Amino acid sequence: MSRLFGTDGVRGIANSELNSSLAYKLGRAGAYVLTQENKHKPRIAVGKDTRISGDMLEAALVAGICSMGGEAVVLDVMPTPAVAYLTRQMGLDAGVVISASHNPFEYNGIKFFNGKGYKLSDELEDKIQEIIEKNMEALPNPTGECIGKRTEIKNAVHTYVDFLKSTIEADLKGLKIVLDCANGASYIAAPTAFAELGAEILVINNSPDGININKSCGSTHPESLQRMVVESGSHLGLAFDGDADRLIAVDDKGEIVNGDHVMAIIAKHLKSKGKLKKDTVVATIMSNMGLEIACRNEQCNIVRTKVGDRYVLEEMMKSGYNLGGEQSGHIIFLDHNTTGDGLLTALQLVSVVKETRKRLSELKSIMTELPQVLVNARIKNEYKTKYMEDAEIKAAIENIEAQMKNAGRVVIRPSGTEPLVRVMLEGEDQNVIQKMAEDLAALIERKLS
Repeated sequence: MSRLFGTDGVRGIANSELNSSLAYKLGRAGAYVLTQENKHKPRIAVGKDTRISGDMLEAALVAGICSMGGEAVVLDVMPTPAVAYLTRQMGLDAGVVISASHNPFEYNGIKFFNGKGYKLSDELEDKIQEIIEKNMEALPNPTGECIGKRTEIKNAVHTYVDFLKSTIEADLKGLKIVLDCANGASYIAAPTAFAELGAEILVINNSPDGININKSCGSTHPESLQRMVVESGSHLGLAFDGDADRLIAVDDKGEIVNGDHVMAIIAKHLKSKGKLKKDTVVATIMSNMGLEIACRNEQCNIVRTKVGDRYVLEEMMKSGYNLGGEQSGHIIFLDHNTTGDGLLTALQLVSVVKETRKRLSELKSIMTELPQVLVNARIKNEYKTKYMEDAEIKAAIENIEAQMKNAGRVVIRPSGTEPLVRVMLEGEDQNVIQKMAEDLAALIERKLS
């Protein structure tokens, strides 16, 4: 079997690649691996988004946990970061979320948190997979009073909302805000939090029916939010994805404010208060060069990682940073939560608007996105990681970087699934970097195909 866990848990078409049998096995194996050292009955939080398949997978997952003698603490529909927070806040041994994030409703996924609210390491995920593949029959089968049970926690979402409100210093009175809940897991928490903080809110896409999650709405489709902000004369709009772990904002002019802009705005604000640890932001290699320039202008540093919020988090924890994230709006505030949190990000951003008394369009101007082009070079699969071993390719990359003079960059990424190398260039002139990218891709194809 190929690796079961992707960059964000186990995902697939519900009742096909991800069926009840697999969910049951994940419940059993996950409960075993995550609680081996406990001397007590393990307690594991279980949350889900609004997909129609959530009930089916939840029932199977809970059965697996209970079959290991664990207590499944069922939170019902809950944002992914809320499960991470509540796992930690309630002193539970682990947490599980049933969600496929921004993907269409027919997909679903299962991802785990440890007792401290962090996503699992690759090593722990591999242990769970190894048990599922080889040792399921060797797991214990408690009987009698040692069998686990299912416990429901009512209104846990309000505990999460109270936590969110505690992370900002001011109320939001006087601000008119449009919320797009993507018909997903934020449909209760987001309106509740912003209303209780005094904002005037207009809410769209908050009537989940099991199949409309992320459908032409939310952070991946903010077009209706953009129109609503302009038509209603609102100060800004906020779009979450299906499990509410990411945010895309819309300014007062109806223009997109992506994760890079949000990090630039908040980094400047935190630095002005002496709260940006080591004056550093952690981003992935895919964040726009404009973020790097904006940070440099504010005397902030930027550290880049591989693509994936888990790598951002690893770098933050290793080096003691407190702000990091991705262009997609998956942003981590390590002073407050252990994973990307769309609602937390939204409140931090809106609190800057309130404190500075500046419109979001003005705050956004701290950063100018550089043009970006992407060209694929098709090569032999076994050569995908060999491009820097070729002297001519290496010299061509160095020549491009020299021409850009710190106002652009070259990023080359081997595809994880195809015999491709992706050549991405950023620079000040779209036409110039397009030609550079095409020439470099052609050279890589010629030398390595």
